[in-house]
Amino acid sequence: MPGFIDGMMPIQLLAELLLIIAIFILGAMILDKKMGIHIPMLLQAVFVFIAGWWYYKYRIDPPLPFSVRAIYQVMISVGIFMWVSSAEKGWIEFKRPIIAVLDAKTPLTWWVRAVLLVVLPLSASGMTYINLAPSLSEPIELRTVHPAPPAAVKVHGKKFPLQTSESPFRIDENGEYSDHVQDAHVMDNPFDPDGIDYMQNVKEGGEIFFQNCHFCHGDNLNGRGLYAFAFNPIPANFTDPGTLAQLQETFVFWRVAKGGPGLPREGFPWASAMPPWEQHLTTEEIWKVILFEYWHTKYPPRTWGEE
Repeated sequence: MPGFIDGMMPIQLLAELLLIIAIFILGAMILDKKMGIHIPMLLQAVFVFIAGWWYYKYRIDPPLPFSVRAIYQVMISVGIFMWVSSAEKGWIEFKRPIIAVLDAKTPLTWWVRAVLLVVLPLSASGMTYINLAPSLSEPIELRTVHPAPPAAVKVHGKKFPLQTSESPFRIDENGEYSDHVQDAHVMDNPFDPDGIDYMQNVKEGGEIFFQNCHFCHGDNLNGRGLYAFAFNPIPANFTDPGTLAQLQETFVFWRVAKGGPGLPREGFPWASAMPPWEQHLTTEEIWKVILFEYWHTKYPPRTWGEE
């Protein structure tokens, strides 16, 4: 079933409901006038109620909470009663089977009334018990999205203290490490052959990203890659200010190098599909792809001792 058009959901929702009502009325008229099959008013009301319940439960995504659907069903019920009571003939036809069951003047209606008097209280009590009974399910898993990093990490045999290590490619025109070189060149063209070394490293990092990472993290680094929705949770959205913008560059280096298997104990349930990229990339390539990710999102990495 096609989804809702962005920005048009209220109008599309109303149009679909009107279309369903029109199809229902037209179908009832054809059955009655052309084929001589008259659907009782009570049965029509039941069909409308079930159709409304089905639409609000299965058509809208993400699903509506039960409390919201209950409000809509009450509104549908009010609309049904207004419809069946709008004409005396329809109201009499709607009431006739209900009154017949309550009077129970025939064996059939007597049995129907007896079954309803048993089924309805049992159903109500059963639903109440299900809703109030204590749950025996497992507790919800609490997942730490950004677990505390270790003091140091070893990648390709070299130890990197995370608090003091720096990217070897975040360098300015003088070849010295700079926290501000990204801000100065954030609008530069990485394909300019005369660009500074920093931009050449950004370009190489972008090539590595699109060779290895964009399948999950997306062309725009927004976590909407080709394979993204095959995983739960989906890959990180780097354009979100709660990811790269909140992390030191060395923290990202640790996470990229070690991947999901390298998460610490507090990272339980270790819900990350990212492989340990140290098994596929060199140390320099890891630093360069991180350099590209920060440059592309325009978020500077957090630094120690600065606001």
